Amino acid sequence: MIAPHSTAAPASPRPVRKAVVPAAGLGTRFLPATKATPKEMLPVVDKPAIQYVVEEAAAAGLDDILMVTGRHKRAIEDHFDHAVELEQALAAKGDTVRLDAVRDPARLADIHHIRQGDPLGLGHAVLCARHHVGNQPFAVLLGDDLIDPRETLLSRMLEVRDRYAGSVVALMEVDPAQIHLYGCAAVEPTGEAGVVRVTGLVEKPSAQTAPSRYAVIGRYVLDPAVFGVLERTPPGRGGEIQLTDALQDLATTGTMHGVVFDGLRYDTGDKADYLRTVVRLACARPDLGPEFMGWLKEFVAGLENDGADTRDRRRAA
Repeated sequence: MIAPHSTAAPASPRPVRKAVVPAAGLGTRFLPATKATPKEMLPVVDKPAIQYVVEEAAAAGLDDILMVTGRHKRAIEDHFDHAVELEQALAAKGDTVRLDAVRDPARLADIHHIRQGDPLGLGHAVLCARHHVGNQPFAVLLGDDLIDPRETLLSRMLEVRDRYAGSVVALMEVDPAQIHLYGCAAVEPTGEAGVVRVTGLVEKPSAQTAPSRYAVIGRYVLDPAVFGVLERTPPGRGGEIQLTDALQDLATTGTMHGVVFDGLRYDTGDKADYLRTVVRLACARPDLGPEFMGWLKEFVAGLENDGADTRDRRRAA
């Protein structure tokens, strides 16, 4: 049995105030919808997916957010800016509900934008944030991973960073058959429930070689030392600079902890999960949920009846 590893925290770690949201991907899995629309702007109920991510960062107290975008992503910048003519039209109608909804994205935080240029991977996208972040710890939130608004994962990660310093990653236990889809963490206990020390990371290992069942999901709180590591990290899988490779270096040479998350997470980068996300969040809405769930139950019951009728007809034939 591995003995708990104790890590002394510094007296006064720097508070985390900045977040980086990489949003330069091409969204090829959602073509043709993403041919002219950024995948991050696909609606989840009545808000684009990326707004949920920014709201999560703001709710955790991160008020300075840098979005790393690419070509054809101007819609993201426009969404988090003021739409003066639209706001004036809604104000003239006295439509305060929609007016607040339109204004909210620009009021969430101090939002900045930078272009990644060449699509050289997640590690390169994070490296693009170096001049904005400076020598400060910062959070990274991936737009494909939506954490349910009722969860407090990011706040928990920031608390762990305050106590231990170094870097913190979010981990989720997954079926070994699925571990090849993720970065995987080698861990040891800390003596604190839900918090482990990360001793190594492997990008998309096979089930046979994975060091654990803990997958790295799209939330990170990183020490600024990661920038120096990324600068000397060679391209890995797919010819891209992998963030996991840089985190492996930090895990073996510094301090890294993992917060084990067992709450509600939605992968909007997958078509089926995207549809499930829309349904789940619609059901959770007090203004939509009751009516929508009633319709959904009738719809599913109809599918089951149609299936039973089809089976009966086949048996009769």
